[in-house]
Amino acid sequence: MRRLRSSVYLRLLLQVRPYLGRVGLALVCMFLASACNVAPPWLLKNVVDDVLIAKNTLLLNVLSLGIVVLFLIKGVAGYGHQYLMSWIGQRVVMDIRLKLYEHMQSLSFRYFHASRVGELLSRVTNDVNVLQSLVTTVLVDLVIQAVSFVAILGFLFYLNWRLTLVTFAVLPLAGWVIDLAARKLRRVGHEIQEQLARLSAIAEEALSSIRIVRIFATEEEELGRFSEQNRANFRSLMRGTQIHAALSGAVEVILIVALALILWLGGRDVIGGRLTPGELIAFLGYLVLLVQPIRVVSRVVSQVQQGLAAADRIFDVMSKRGEVLPPKHPVLLDSLKGEILFENVWFAYEGERWVLRQVSFHVAPGETVALVGATGAGKSTVADLIPRLYDPQKGRIFIDGHDVRCLDLPTLRRHIGVVPQDSLLLKGSLAFNVAYGCPEATEDEVRRALDEAGLSGFLATLPEGLETEIGERGITLSGGQRQRVAIARALVRNPRILIMDEATSSLDAAVEQQIQEAMQRAARGRTSLIIAHRLSTIRQADRIIVIEGGTVVEEGSHDDLIALQGRYCRLYSLQFGLDDGTSHR
Repeated sequence: MRRLRSSVYLRLLLQVRPYLGRVGLALVCMFLASACNVAPPWLLKNVVDDVLIAKNTLLLNVLSLGIVVLFLIKGVAGYGHQYLMSWIGQRVVMDIRLKLYEHMQSLSFRYFHASRVGELLSRVTNDVNVLQSLVTTVLVDLVIQAVSFVAILGFLFYLNWRLTLVTFAVLPLAGWVIDLAARKLRRVGHEIQEQLARLSAIAEEALSSIRIVRIFATEEEELGRFSEQNRANFRSLMRGTQIHAALSGAVEVILIVALALILWLGGRDVIGGRLTPGELIAFLGYLVLLVQPIRVVSRVVSQVQQGLAAADRIFDVMSKRGEVLPPKHPVLLDSLKGEILFENVWFAYEGERWVLRQVSFHVAPGETVALVGATGAGKSTVADLIPRLYDPQKGRIFIDGHDVRCLDLPTLRRHIGVVPQDSLLLKGSLAFNVAYGCPEATEDEVRRALDEAGLSGFLATLPEGLETEIGERGITLSGGQRQRVAIARALVRNPRILIMDEATSSLDAAVEQQIQEAMQRAARGRTSLIIAHRLSTIRQADRIIVIEGGTVVEEGSHDDLIALQGRYCRLYSLQFGLDDGTSHR
């Protein structure tokens, strides 16, 4: 645990390293402010012993002016350290948030499949906000109070070392209480952040699926899940509050006992002439000031532990390695012919639960190949391996004779257009969604892509044309329109390889025919890989590959496979309700 904690401290300090100049200036301001904080009791000693008892008017004037100057310096120094530390803290947090988000973008699809989006968002928002409090406010308090503590300690020893030793005989008990509470608060801090992340995840899932929630009338169930998690979050917060309140009360009682003991012993010394009244007042004043650093430490220790717990969670994500790593010496291809070769490819999402087994096939440049098979056969997985969304555990995949692991990833993906099974759209205009990932696309190119996708007529009905807002996830569009926008988004890039994963699944028969004609035009001169359940959409493919149980079991044209009377023929007959697939060659 201590090694882990040291690692977190070190990683936080490394984030501050670029701003050491400002940190140094802020520390100077903190030292000045702390020095001004501890001066008043000493001035009070002089007022009592050298002014009031000695009746020195000149010194009274000097000390009065000195107090004004002292607090003027304190005000300027306080402003300086607050502004500088806030700037440093906000900048460090901004850097961490950016690095965290950038790192999340590089993580493997497996990590996202195993995580809840709401919990990941909680790392970027809630955890980073807690860390921000640690860096900006808590560290400032700790530095100022630490400096004040050391200065007060020096004055106490100077005034009366015997009374100081009596005082510090009690302080180890306060330190033990604080350390005990710190360990408990660290655990509770982790629990608080976890519970808050789960709460965010439940809310995100319900709100992002509000259509399903309304259709199935599960509002009460969702409210129950949220309410239960809300109570769990409340219980965690109250455990933290309970420990913090007990800590504050215990430390305060210990310090008051020490103060009462010093008042009794010091009063006896004044009566016996071993201590002046001013020195006793100054000593008690410093003891009162000493309470402040200890109380602040006992207060911020819970914030420190919560901040470190948040840092643990943030750095835990940042320590995850992406599985699809860019090559050390990437091969840059200015253009692609579009040749695809799978060579004995094995792939599993978990362990050795193989989704693909010994998959081998070749697609020539400009060829249109269809992948068919039952649900779960591995068709979409094949499509995901081509742009390297995953890497196979065994075997190799070649594009134009180059192993995809050796190709520059952004360049490879720019040459591939993908129409996913789920037509995911973003909040923004129609033009923004079509040109997404291709910002250099001109308006004419966007219109041409929409036309090829069969949306030119729909575009003409929009009052704002290309600048029409389509809502989050394209909520204002029909399912077929969303899918055609996804098709246009793939075509606007003019890719050499076109992958269509159920690209026409949401279209009616009439529109499907239009899209098929558009796709045939779009596929000319391109290598096209079509994944389909509706076998009517792939009859014109140059070649059809049948996948069953993650293995290629048949390969050939539609007519060849019907004549073979094998698995494809049975799939075709089942889909069209035929007894003999040969009647529909």
